[in-house]
Amino acid sequence: MARHDTGGTGRSRGRRIPSEAGGAPSPGRRGGAGSRRRPRAGAGRLRARLGALAPGLARVLAPAAARVRPLLRRMRPAYPRPGRSGWRRWIPSWRQWLGACLYLCTGLVGFVGIAYATTDIPDDLNSFATQQDNIYYWADGSTMARTGWVSRQEMPLDKVPPKVQGAVLAAENASFYTDPGVSPSGFMRAVRAALTGGETQGGSTITQQYVKNAYLNQDRTLSRKFTEILLALKLDNQTGKKQILQDYLNTSWFGRGTYGIQRASQAYYGKDVSKLNASEGAFLASLLKGAGLYDPALGPENHKRAVERWSWILDRMVDTGQLTAAERATYTQFPEPSGPGTAGTPGAQNGYLVELAKAYAIKAGHIKDSDFDLGGYQIYTTFDQSRMAALTDAVQKAQKDFDPEKRPATDTHAKIGAASVAPDGRLLAVYGGPDYLKQGFNQANSTTIPVGTAFTPLVYAAALEEGVVRTRGKDRTPVSPTTVYDGNDQVTVQTPEGPYWDRSGKVVKGRNDGNKSWGQVTLQQAVANSVNTPMLQLGLDVGLDRVETFAEGAGLLPSSLGTRIPTFSLGENSKPSAIRMAGAYAAFAADGMHTDPYSVRSVSRNGAAVPLEAAPKPVRAMSAKTARSVTEALRGAVTDGSAKTAAKAHPGAAGKTGTTAANTAGWFVANTEKESTAVVVYRMALTDLIAQPLTGLGGDAPGTPGSERAVQVWADYIRAVK
Repeated sequence: MARHDTGGTGRSRGRRIPSEAGGAPSPGRRGGAGSRRRPRAGAGRLRARLGALAPGLARVLAPAAARVRPLLRRMRPAYPRPGRSGWRRWIPSWRQWLGACLYLCTGLVGFVGIAYATTDIPDDLNSFATQQDNIYYWADGSTMARTGWVSRQEMPLDKVPPKVQGAVLAAENASFYTDPGVSPSGFMRAVRAALTGGETQGGSTITQQYVKNAYLNQDRTLSRKFTEILLALKLDNQTGKKQILQDYLNTSWFGRGTYGIQRASQAYYGKDVSKLNASEGAFLASLLKGAGLYDPALGPENHKRAVERWSWILDRMVDTGQLTAAERATYTQFPEPSGPGTAGTPGAQNGYLVELAKAYAIKAGHIKDSDFDLGGYQIYTTFDQSRMAALTDAVQKAQKDFDPEKRPATDTHAKIGAASVAPDGRLLAVYGGPDYLKQGFNQANSTTIPVGTAFTPLVYAAALEEGVVRTRGKDRTPVSPTTVYDGNDQVTVQTPEGPYWDRSGKVVKGRNDGNKSWGQVTLQQAVANSVNTPMLQLGLDVGLDRVETFAEGAGLLPSSLGTRIPTFSLGENSKPSAIRMAGAYAAFAADGMHTDPYSVRSVSRNGAAVPLEAAPKPVRAMSAKTARSVTEALRGAVTDGSAKTAAKAHPGAAGKTGTTAANTAGWFVANTEKESTAVVVYRMALTDLIAQPLTGLGGDAPGTPGSERAVQVWADYIRAVK
């Protein structure tokens, strides 16, 4: 096999072969003059200076080196030890022990220093430490419901009373404001517990506890404890003490499903943390040692432990200067917390209220859904707790008559929706369904049920407001409450050009409930007695487009209004919600001023106000004269007309029943001095949203309108709240 010729002796193997261009190695490479790098000017100057300093340094260090050199020679390990025999030659001398300790300490210090320098505070906190729940409040400020995966609410430290802060410091870390963030004695106890498998030991500082809660897990290992100490030292060095204390109070576990002292205050005492006193704060501080051991509701042993630790914390507060002896003497009675409850869970009726308030808050506050879901919001609603209870009781009382098993053909899918609105638009109470967790469909806010003749007062008001001039041949008279219309059954509906013909080529005729003929009646009488034929004609006299515009001005949503055909005046194809109908009728009681219903008064996040769009303002929907004329007709309906069974519940109430031609809905909408309330009874399967007749509902005799049950619900509710 031929050997490759290198051009020289064997010793030259491995040298660089000259290039064809010049035969010399390229600069910067080994093998020639050009392979040396030119020294930088700065480096040369540095070496020159060091060279100049070297003699001086040598003279200074020489005496010290002379003294240390013998010591180092003596400490140099000679092992096994010379001059010894037997087992003694294997025993280190005290110098060797000292040297080993010095080496070990130096290594540990270096290791800890490197670990500290390379340890960074994590950017991401544990999920529970950032996520919060949203809290909804009744109109009186008490808690209505909370939503979210984590029961936690952040609270600025300045909203936590100083005495409550002092109770926590006295119980957990009295030297918090002066220590470096760690406790050496606590660390040694934790090490002993980890090595021996004993119980978890206390002694960690508040900073360490926060680090463990916010950044780490709860494992009891030396590596986790070591990381905890490094993070605590770094956090204490980089973050203010007040910020650490605030974060600790907002992320600590207090039992009863709560994180943070704000939610704990609400869970145990039903109030914001800002309203706690020192005694209550001392009890909450005791929970930090172990909520499962100190919640009095969990048994007599827990109660005994809670009282003992509460008393010890108060005494400790005196020792640490958080309380004076005189103040301590005033706290002799243990502040019993309330029992655990589920009032905050948004099920049953509260769920419907939460959904209404949430939708309003997000829209009015321009809040992103993603931000809202992160939690931390406090939503102060307009809902009245006592009225909600009364309305729920009234509906549930009526529903006891419904028996789908006994009467499946008439009682299956029977539903009731109801809403009560204040004259200024505040939504006071809503009955949305049997249980929000089982049925999210809100029966009070749905637009699936025809409003029926409860719509006719709006037609009447539109006629009075527009000043319609009725034309019958040569008769031209302005419409007024005393204007007479034909109230007989089967009256042909007229237009200025003649009878109204439908698309099938038939003349449209009006029909009254029960095919009753009333003769000539005034418009006021027609409204009070729910006579259909005058209202059908009045709608065409006004103009259905004008009626529609007027209804929208009174608060009904355009999307809920039906096609403009003659039966539009009787509400046959319009489907406003009970909430909107209550709001529209409220304009009659408010002398013609309408305010859109709203459910939220204010919103804050972690104590800071969230700007909301201005609450709905009253707008003029009709003149005061028109509103009073309609109210007079509605009072007549309660005293002598279609709703006279309601007169005993509240004398002076003004309301109107509502029925449909197919008896698929029964309405009652009425005003008192304090609220406007709408109730609707209907039957509908939520799978197809097709209304079914109410005939025979609850065992009623044939011909009984569903509106009678709506009137009864309203009467029971009003009697409970007036």
